[in-house]
Amino acid sequence: MTLDFATQIPVIEAERFHLRPVRRSDTGLLGHYAGDQRVARMTSRIPHPMPPGAMEAFVTRAMNPTCEEAIWIMDGGADAEVLGVISLKKMDRDQSEIGYWVAPAFWNTGLASAAVAALIGANPLGNTAIFGAVFQDNPGSAKVLTNNGFAYLGDAETFSVARNAHVATWTYIRKL
Repeated sequence: MTLDFATQIPVIEAERFHLRPVRRSDTGLLGHYAGDQRVARMTSRIPHPMPPGAMEAFVTRAMNPTCEEAIWIMDGGADAEVLGVISLKKMDRDQSEIGYWVAPAFWNTGLASAAVAALIGANPLGNTAIFGAVFQDNPGSAKVLTNNGFAYLGDAETFSVARNAHVATWTYIRKL
């Protein structure tokens, strides 16, 4: 694990890719992938359709060293600089909430599971526990968490901006 001194977000190496801080140059690909309704509908915070300036605002926030969320790009190298996004939103008592999405072209490749494993292995925020919540109509994301040692906590619901509705979720925890 190396440290990107510009943002204080560590670069985390994985076998097929690396997790790195967000760059301004990511704006276009992030907007393209996150603007896909299939991606936005499975997140709580990505709007659909993507309003003008939304991705620029996300990149600015992600690059701000005072941001309460550590955000990484899943970077596959020269052929695929942006495969997806993974983040840890800081909570109290050395805990975080994990969030992730993968570009549709890379679905069902094990990328999300590998990114979660790399992030847990590095534990860059020194967490004692990481929580995760997934929509109940997205069992693939639930499998990513359970494959990485997360235990089911219970059902809840959260608001999805893209769906403009509250959506049932499954909540998980991984103690570190």
